[in-house]
Parts: sequence; C-alpha cells; structure tokens
Amino acid sequence: MSVLKYCFCLFFLQSIMTTLPPLPLTRPKLTSLARQKLPCTPKNLARAQLIKEKDDIDYYLEVNFKGLSKEEVAAYRNSYKKNICVDMLREGYHKSFTELFALMERWDVLREAAKVRSIFWLQKPLEEQPEKLDHFYHYLTRAENAERKEYFEDVYNNLYALACYFNTPEDKWVRNHFYERCFKIAQLIKIDGGKKEAEAHAHMGLLYEEDGQLSEAAEHYEAFHQLTQGRIWKDETGRFLNLLACESLLRTYRLLSDKMLENKEYKQAIRILIKASEIAKEGSDKKMEGEASYYLGLAYLAAGEYETALTVLNTYGKISTDLDDDLSLGRAYEATAKVLQSQGEMKEAIKYLKKVLKIARNNFQNLDIVRASTMLGDIYNEKGYYSKASEYFQQAFDTTRELMNMPLMNETKVHYGIAKAHQLMLTINNCIETADITSLDHLLSWKESRSDIAPDLIIGKALYLRHTLVFVSFLVVESFSCKHLFNHW
Repeated sequence: MSVLKYCFCLFFLQSIMTTLPPLPLTRPKLTSLARQKLPCTPKNLARAQLIKEKDDIDYYLEVNFKGLSKEEVAAYRNSYKKNICVDMLREGYHKSFTELFALMERWDVLREAAKVRSIFWLQKPLEEQPEKLDHFYHYLTRAENAERKEYFEDVYNNLYALACYFNTPEDKWVRNHFYERCFKIAQLIKIDGGKKEAEAHAHMGLLYEEDGQLSEAAEHYEAFHQLTQGRIWKDETGRFLNLLACESLLRTYRLLSDKMLENKEYKQAIRILIKASEIAKEGSDKKMEGEASYYLGLAYLAAGEYETALTVLNTYGKISTDLDDDLSLGRAYEATAKVLQSQGEMKEAIKYLKKVLKIARNNFQNLDIVRASTMLGDIYNEKGYYSKASEYFQQAFDTTRELMNMPLMNETKVHYGIAKAHQLMLTINNCIETADITSLDHLLSWKESRSDIAPDLIIGKALYLRHTLVFVSFLVVESFSCKHLFNHW
C-alpha cells in the first residue's frame, strides 16, 4: 500500500511540474497568434514552395477561420521576428524596435564574420529563437514605457534583467550591450543613494576585465569601491557590495602588477600592490589581507628587495597560522624559501622547503610536492650533493607519474636524469683516480650492465685514498725542505 501511495505522490508531483505555466511574458495579439505557427518556416525553402505554403495557409484560414482580419492572417504568414517588430511599431515602441533591429543586424553580422569556426556560427539565427525574441519584446517595451515616465529605476531593472538573461558564453556581447545601457541609466537615478550606480560600475569593470582592458576595469572598480564605502548594501546573494568591490580591485591590481613585473616595472608593481594591501585591510577579511601580502612579497622578491620581502611574507605566514590555513602557510614557506635561496641562505631555504613538503603530503597537494622537491633537488645539485639531489628529483618525478601530467613529467625526468648523471660522473671519476683492482672491476661491471655503481663505498674509499696521498705528499715536501735547509747551513 505504501508503494502505491509513493507512486501516486510521484505521479502527482510530476504532473504538477509539467503543467505549471511558464514565466508570464507580455505578448500582443499578433505575436500570440504567430506562436501557434511555430516552428518558423525555414529559410532554405524554394520560392515556389513558399508561395505554395502561403496559398495553403490562405485556403485553410478561409475554410476554417472565416472572418479573420488581414493582420491575423499576416500573423500566420509572416516570420515570428517580423511579427515582433510589427507589434512594437504598432504599439508605439519605436525606440525598442530600433534597438532590437540594431541587435538583430549585429547578430547576423557576427555570424557571417565568424563563419564555421566560431561559436557564433553554431548558434541559430535569432528569428529561430522565439524565447529570446519574447524576452526582447517584454523587457525593452517595459523599459521604454518606464523611461517615458522617467521611472529610471524601473528602466534599469528591465535592462538588467535582459543582461542577466543573456549572460551565456555565446550571448555575452548582448549582455555587455545591456550593461552599458544600465550604466548610462544609473547616472540618472538619484533616489537610492548611488546603489544602482555602484552596481553599474561593477558590471562595467567586469566587462573591461573580461576584455583584457585592465586599466579601464580598475577605474570602474575604484568607483565601485568608493561608492560602497561605509554602506551595508548587499547583492542578490546576500554578499556585501563593499567586500565584492575590494575583491574585484585586488584581482585587477594583481593582474596589472603581473604585467608590470613582466616588463620589469618593479616600482610601479610594488606601488599598486601596496595600494591593494591597504584596500584588503579595509575589507576586514584576513584571508584577503594575507593574499595581498603574498603577492606584495613576491613583487619585492622580483625587485631584489629581499629583507622587505621576508618581512611581508612573514606577515602572510602569521595570518595563515591564525586562520589555521595549512595550504596558505605552505605557500608562505615556499615563497620565503625562494627569498632565502636568492640571498644564498641555502640551509634556511632547505628547512622551509622541508616544511612545505610536510604540509603538502599531509594535505595531498601533489603539485606542491613536485615544486618543493624540485627546488630541493636544485639546491643539493648546485651544492654538489648529487645523491640527495637525485633523491628529491626522483620524488618529483614519481609524483608527476601519479598525476599523469606529461609536460611536468618530462620536465622532472630531465632534472632527475641530470642529477643521476652528475652522481654517476663523480663515482666513475673517483674510480678512475683510485686506479686499483676493485675500482677497475666496478668500472668493467658498469660498462657491461649499465646499472648503478654503489657510490658511497667507492667515493668514501676514493676520498680516504685522496686524503692519504695528500698527507704523504705533505710529509715528503716537509722532509725535502728540512734536508735542503740543513745542507744549506
């Protein structure tokens, strides 16, 4: 019985979900009649077939719907796009018609210019997308009606609704068009204390940021930040607009500083990142403040100001510790190790890198393991500790194999190969210098099998013999000098 009840409830819910009406949109009589004829007549039909189709429609209407007006017949005969445009003009929305017609023309131009290799070409023509045409009609006419009455807030809301509707990768240019319209209208709204203007600046900043125009984006985000200072405004998701402004500014400043550092404009990059750090402190978000300190520390490192870089990165480390954020603490240690390595403080750098490895392993951060192991391998390789270097490079290589990251795997493979070659070269060189039977056997054995030679024993033996020879040579020289001096007397 319970199973039957469950099935009945499920059926009832599905029937409710399928029968609920869609979001109501304003449609005049002509457009409503035209929707009954959907889908629209395809463009690729021959002219003779189109004429025949129209004749068939006229005959069908004459037989079944006597008394229809010419307008109602046109609703069936014309395309849905044409009916939308005619309705706009008939209702007196000339501005809406002009804007829609310009957008449709641009839509076609983009498709033709893009041809078959672009996402625009894969899109259907606008006349074959009645839902989009309905949204254009509904919100454009409402916005025009509100503009006539100087209800600018309603104008903004309707245009913003269109921007949100077209916020998809293929329609982003339509969204940007309405963002620009919202920005112009927002300047006329005086009753909300500047909230709509602040939101419009945020949208324009995003528009320019996505287009790569970072300086223009920063200007709009700065205006967004100024307008929201001291305000408790929130967006649709409940987030404070001032915090969003801080995040947007920090992101843009960081991208700008990256370009400056690439061009070796260190002072400008540091200046803009100091500004970002000050804004982050205003936002009262410790994580955001830590991120700003991290990028500022890296900028000081690039500029060669190592002591300042260490101070700033220590601040980032303290913030990460307070937040109990292991991943951020690992980043702080890694950056600190880079600074110490640049200063020649290899022992301290190794300590920090080993801390990074420990944190990365505990948190299963394989990419961090690869980076830290590679840095440790580089340090040991440079100092001549080839066995240690090989050990860390092997760790990096083994981790990249787990990641199945081929470019990174090839890079770590080269590092590992170089360290092994250095290790082998030192061993073989010591075997040759030792020149005894055991060393010769090791060399012949290696030549036949190409396997590893036990380096520790041979190198240890070679170093012992080398030190013995040096000591004996020293005694010979001393005795010769004493004898020569005695003879001279």
